Amino acid sequence: MTAFNTGISDLAAASETAFTRALAETARAVEGKLDWLLPDVPGNRLRSAMRYAALGGGKRLRPFLAVQSAALFDVAPGKALRVGAAIECLHCYSLVHDDLPAMDDDDLRRGRPTVHRAFDEATAILAGDGLQALAFEVVADVQTHDDPAIRSTLVLELAKAAGETGMVGGQMLDLLAEEKPFANYAEVAAMQGKKTGALIRFSCEAGAILGGADRSALAKYGETIGLAFQIADDVLDVESDAAELGKATQKDKGKGKATFVDLLGLDGAKREAARLTDNAVGVLAGYGERAELLRDAARYIISRRS
Repeated sequence: MTAFNTGISDLAAASETAFTRALAETARAVEGKLDWLLPDVPGNRLRSAMRYAALGGGKRLRPFLAVQSAALFDVAPGKALRVGAAIECLHCYSLVHDDLPAMDDDDLRRGRPTVHRAFDEATAILAGDGLQALAFEVVADVQTHDDPAIRSTLVLELAKAAGETGMVGGQMLDLLAEEKPFANYAEVAAMQGKKTGALIRFSCEAGAILGGADRSALAKYGETIGLAFQIADDVLDVESDAAELGKATQKDKGKGKATFVDLLGLDGAKREAARLTDNAVGVLAGYGERAELLRDAARYIISRRS
């Protein structure tokens, strides 16, 4: 079984180095693409807030998953990078809105003031709206793919991941849990499968969509690592601090919401995350060595410290 928060084994050290290098390279490429998509406009407060939200931070894990899944099918890197940037726009929009006083009321994100603190609430709402719209603009553009059917599928699946059946629906369930806490693992998993997991799953499927390939295995992989990701977050919320995470900790506990750690215990949550990671790695068997960086991504998700 995969170890939790102990790093990858010495046997896989070379692979770990390849993964961290690839993750950093993707992050730089996504940063450059976002900077190009959102050029600075002096005096434009909305653009400044959008750039503040989207640039200068984050591991860019979701774009990495999109780029690596696309590589399995020899998709042109530029096309995959555009989809990755669109996913990051949508992810950043969700963080901006999630941090608002009406939601989680957070003051810190990625180690700096949240957008509504750096600007104001109204500007933060509009900046999030602008990033969401930009995400769909990018995937719908012919530069992303010359086949309109593929672009249409990308738009459709991204909308499902973002909307009521995905991230937004999960956020609503999370808010309702403040009044009626989750009673069991299945309830928390269902909520997180929407709030966090849906966009991670789409990120993994996106490469297969771009490549016109079957995406069932990548969908299962994405669903599994999405759940492992959230369990790891709950563990970090207990074991880490705001300085290390770059955001406030113990927020759910303060609101009376049950987490995976509450339901499974700290050691039990770690074991469950490791079990899910092993399952995700196994799902990729059919892709052979080409999927090694995706296997490393699954392991990284539960060994990260932020």
